[in-house]
Amino acid sequence: MSSGSSPSPLRAWWAQRPPAAGAAVMATGIVSVALHLTGHESLSRTALVLACAAWVTLAADFVHLLPAERTRWMTRAGTPGALTAVAATTVLGTRFTLLGWTPLAAVLLTSAALLWPGLLVLVVRRWGRRMPGAVFLGCVATEGLAVLGATLAAATSTAWLAHAALVPFWLGIVLYLIALFRFDLRQVARGRGDHWVAGGALAVSALAGAELLAAAGTGMYLWNADDQAVLHDLTVFLLALGLAWYAVLLAAEIAWPRLRYDVRRWSTVFPLGMTAAATLSAATVLDAPWLETPGRALLWIAVAGWLAVAAGAVVAARAGLRSAAGGAPGLRSTAPR
Repeated sequence: MSSGSSPSPLRAWWAQRPPAAGAAVMATGIVSVALHLTGHESLSRTALVLACAAWVTLAADFVHLLPAERTRWMTRAGTPGALTAVAATTVLGTRFTLLGWTPLAAVLLTSAALLWPGLLVLVVRRWGRRMPGAVFLGCVATEGLAVLGATLAAATSTAWLAHAALVPFWLGIVLYLIALFRFDLRQVARGRGDHWVAGGALAVSALAGAELLAAAGTGMYLWNADDQAVLHDLTVFLLALGLAWYAVLLAAEIAWPRLRYDVRRWSTVFPLGMTAAATLSAATVLDAPWLETPGRALLWIAVAGWLAVAAGAVVAARAGLRSAAGGAPGLRSTAPR
């Protein structure tokens, strides 16, 4: 059989990537944001380039599947991992806003906002009981819109955008509470990585609150003193809960080690980076400079986690490509024995 009649090893391997692979973009993008917040601009931009490359590749695959394999696209779009497409887009948009590339950030915000409702409905309709940590991605994607909207509002002094960002902020908290009752708590001991999103969702909610407070601090009149106080106290509360989840999940990793690589480990790195970013942002907005030290410590834990998972991903990719090459009918004759 000619090689033209069967997929290449690369395409065969890539076809097996789950929708949750978008968590790699989320993880890399938020690490880039946290590195920027601590002044490590060269490392931040390097991470941003990697995140952009991964986003473009995943986006091309996502768009290609819609006309080519609509049934498969619908199946994948209905899984919780599909919401990583929205979350990853908002993370990149937030980083571009911090670079001053506001037109590009606005395009990404628009794209994410258009994609979000359809995917959210497809995913929520398939929610069941005793769900893995990916169930919290509904909150993460929704709060991602709030983070990007608030950050862009502050950068462009656009009051209506800050007010609009309040909608996904509050909705994200509601989605978190709903997801919490569907989350299988046994995942804390048994999960393969995405159980960390239980804490990461709170961290991104805290970051959204911090960015909304920061937008008000740019001189725009957004809300009265009472509203400001509620937002301030809620942001503190969300950050405290996020840090508490972090401690619980870290203790569980020590008690029940899970050292083998799994693509869902990118959903561990994302909460690590998001908790660092939220803590660092809160340190400034809440006038709590003492939070900078733990924020920096959390950042380097996230960087170490990113390096470990990236190394595991490379090893797994090499093994997957060898397996795909060995299983391709048109390539068996040239595969090493």
